Amino acid sequence: MLIKEILTQGRTAVSFEFFPPKTTKGWDKLFTSIAELKTLKPAYVSVTYGAGGTTRDRTHDLVTRLLAETDLEIVAHLTCVGHTREEMKHILDRYAEGGVHNILALRGDLPAQAGPDFPQGEFPHAIDLVRFIRTEHPEMGIGVAGFPEGHPAALNRLTEVDYLKEKVVAGADYIVTQLFFDNRDYFDFSDRCRIAGIEVPIIAGIMPVSGRQNLTRMAELSPRTRFPAGLLRAVARAESDIGVERAGVHWAAEQVRALLDRGVPGIHLYTLNNSAASLRIGESLGLEGFDSLLREPAK
Repeated sequence: MLIKEILTQGRTAVSFEFFPPKTTKGWDKLFTSIAELKTLKPAYVSVTYGAGGTTRDRTHDLVTRLLAETDLEIVAHLTCVGHTREEMKHILDRYAEGGVHNILALRGDLPAQAGPDFPQGEFPHAIDLVRFIRTEHPEMGIGVAGFPEGHPAALNRLTEVDYLKEKVVAGADYIVTQLFFDNRDYFDFSDRCRIAGIEVPIIAGIMPVSGRQNLTRMAELSPRTRFPAGLLRAVARAESDIGVERAGVHWAAEQVRALLDRGVPGIHLYTLNNSAASLRIGESLGLEGFDSLLREPAK
């Protein structure tokens, strides 16, 4: 099923994101987490794709295994920077033949070790990938990324929405946001998109804080992420990393509760391949499964 169809079923679609592990132990841990998270009945799951295609084979292996061993709907991330059109066609053809119906189209970054001679590829921007998918595989569903706190490469906050609209016009079915910790940023971003004429569903991306190092890593990877004072106070009060994790899960659960109350079309939980935080969020909401979340009327 296409994600755009899932988002019109009258429920808030809750989904999980995983990344392909590097080790056998990591794979075992991931599939333990997946087995636990399946009990929450997510609408779909997504699988990330490394910078410059660095996890290309492992991403494909994880997607293939999920298709073979679960009944989960899968969104395969695909970053285009550094790729040729021939490479991209081969990847998309493999996914189509394997039963993958949904792609999250991203520009992505060059690998950290890429030097000045690293090939930039034939897709300068995510919109080029969106157009390519629409041409080569018009039957596929396409999602794109949104940045409530501002795209890291945007010249200003007006043009970034214009560029996002161009991706929607080119064929994107929905938008999934980068992580945020203040729901006001999501709703303001959604309103600015609507003003610009963007009408596709906007899925809220939530990542619970799991430790002080995790918080620092988020800041490094997403320099524009705003950490509200209330969250930082909760982290400062915690006496251990376990305490930080509990505070982080509580904060994320309150975000999810408030988003549900406002009738958002979807919530995407960045799991970091760990089931604990998502399970606790489900428990805090009193839910046995996310499939029961009838969407509240938009307020």
